[in-house]
Amino acid sequence: VSLEAGILQPLHMEQFYSAPAADTVDQQLVPIPEAAPFPEPPDPKTCSPQEYLEYYIFPVLLPGMAELLHRAKKEKCFERKRTKFIACDFLTEWLYNRNPKRRDESFTEFFSIPFVNDWLKDHPRPPIPLSLLLSEEEASIVIQSFWRGYQVRCDREIQELRAWQKQLREDKNIIKRVKEFWTKQEAK
Repeated sequence: VSLEAGILQPLHMEQFYSAPAADTVDQQLVPIPEAAPFPEPPDPKTCSPQEYLEYYIFPVLLPGMAELLHRAKKEKCFERKRTKFIACDFLTEWLYNRNPKRRDESFTEFFSIPFVNDWLKDHPRPPIPLSLLLSEEEASIVIQSFWRGYQVRCDREIQELRAWQKQLREDKNIIKRVKEFWTKQEAK
């Protein structure tokens, strides 16, 4: 559906795929309808729901949704089941920073938005798992180091060394000796 002169019109499939081959898939699959502005803005309190949506909501929300899809692709949300990207957080921050009432104010990060702070005080979020915070390279390093450590611990000579150290700790009973030492010190 396309918005032209305030009238909803269907988009034809040629409009999605008529872009030159050099364009990216993003630009082909996410058309951003451009609404022709009304000659005079309708009164938001008395206009019809369709006019309200077309004049006040869609011109702001549709570019935000397009940006959301671009960011989701960048964060590889379409390739993985789980990601650290939270679409609602992104859209909230995007809409808050592009609010016409905040035109002259500086960019505000999601967790610095006042109503978000108030909400999170009463409804804290669980921490994001480390598996989602690590990059692919960092995750591969963690996995490889664990595997190398496991292989080393399986070595027969290392197992003998660990058994010897365990036996040495048990024979010397260091904890008992420390207690005896402090008992003697306190008695003096």
